[in-house]
Amino acid sequence: MLVRTIPGVGPVTASAITATIGDARQFKNGRELATWLGLTPLNRSSGGKERLGRISKMGDRYLRRLLVTDMTARLRQMKVNPDRVDPWAIGLLERKPTRLATVAMANKTARINRAVLAKNEYYRPHRV
Repeated sequence: MLVRTIPGVGPVTASAITATIGDARQFKNGRELATWLGLTPLNRSSGGKERLGRISKMGDRYLRRLLVTDMTARLRQMKVNPDRVDPWAIGLLERKPTRLATVAMANKTARINRAVLAKNEYYRPHRV
């Protein structure tokens, strides 16, 4: 399973994502998949002022719950093993509350899932 190579995605989540999504190319991009899962914020913009609200929760409840649970576990592991921490996640935790950071990480993981499944390649982390 290619999805299993993504950090924080366990075997149950990987099999559920692969079985539920099927062909990831049905989604134009990663944001469409994240929206389908209900992990993107509601847009309440008006008059040129952008206001983003809570996540919509209008997608697949089971997959969303699995991804958020996996990212919660990943945050806990990051506290235990600080040498294996993603710099993006550290910056996110410095700016945002833990629960919000968990959902943001789940959103990012959903987008990565789409890319891995669409390209049919193993996950390669971005190195700076």
